[in-house]
Amino acid sequence: MTPELARLVAGHVFLHACMAGMRMAAPLLALREGHSEAAVGVLLALFALTQVFLALPAGRFTDRRGLKRPVGISVLVAAAGAGLAVAWPVFPVLCLCALMTGGATGAASIALQRHVGRAATGGTQLKQVFSWLAIGPAVSNFLGPFSAGLMIDHAGFRAAFLLMALLPLVTWFWVRGVHELPPVIRTEADGHSRAIDLVREPVFRRLLLVNWLLSSCWDVHTFVVPVLGHERGMSASVIGSILGAFAIAAAAIRFVLPWVADRLQEWAMLTGAMLASAMLFALYPFLQGPWAMGACSVALGLVLGSVQPMVMSTLHQVTPPARHGEALGLRLMVINASSVAMPMLFGVAGAVVGVSGLFWLVGGVVGLGARNALLLRESKTP
Repeated sequence: MTPELARLVAGHVFLHACMAGMRMAAPLLALREGHSEAAVGVLLALFALTQVFLALPAGRFTDRRGLKRPVGISVLVAAAGAGLAVAWPVFPVLCLCALMTGGATGAASIALQRHVGRAATGGTQLKQVFSWLAIGPAVSNFLGPFSAGLMIDHAGFRAAFLLMALLPLVTWFWVRGVHELPPVIRTEADGHSRAIDLVREPVFRRLLLVNWLLSSCWDVHTFVVPVLGHERGMSASVIGSILGAFAIAAAAIRFVLPWVADRLQEWAMLTGAMLASAMLFALYPFLQGPWAMGACSVALGLVLGSVQPMVMSTLHQVTPPARHGEALGLRLMVINASSVAMPMLFGVAGAVVGVSGLFWLVGGVVGLGARNALLLRESKTP
């Protein structure tokens, strides 16, 4: 890892940790203030909702402005969002904080991803840099909630929100010293193209579908395991340990990928991930004990944790350089729209076909969709 890439990874960690910490602390405060579970569900959805609407404009902005301007604005918005909760820790303000920190983190992620993708040369480097960058959210998903929880227990919610407001400033400390890359020369066609033109490209459309299907596997596992564990009489700590094992495995595989990137083909990894996810989902309902479920959760974490670097590498190879930010924004928009809508769909489907049926249904759809990943081997860089 180069010093500049290390700076970008560190910057990613602290900004994402702000959102992750707020995503834990704000709902907890809402529950302690007596708000309903439904209200808390709405609050959690707001962290992803802003990214649905802002991802595409943010991507276009990064195509025009590069790295530092979008990240600088995101740092200010995230710090201000968490800071509002320090001054007014009430439910409507917490909702505004969720919108601000979620949107800022998404916009900064697009700028960081675009920059490291442009700085890389060749397919192997793309896989390496995106594997390193993907470590950031994995680390911050531990750092943010853990530090927020410590502050809540020892100093209260306002102190926790203040710490979250300071974390984005650490991001700027790391990113401000990174050298800005030269702007991409845009052609007249790039200037008049629309997002729908990217979707009309068969390779990009297949990549979005593959990414959406695998992201849905992540969502359904997070949604169904607590339900399945509750049905089988498992304690909250056991259910949490199963989900924690999944998260640790997903992070661990990202530490390994940079060292073996030269031996990997993106289309093969994505095809294998889809087929393996389908098989693990078919097996999951038959596992009764926590150790068996934990082992399956680890296997699924290893499979799904390898997906994002492969998707990002492929995306940078199949889209024009002048539109990388727009393509990244479109991808983020689709994924976050899915994260908002899919839990509600899972709830309805689970009520109709049961928890086991939901695993088999999603696994079957993902398995059938593996052909789209296989067809990515025919992709060409524009």
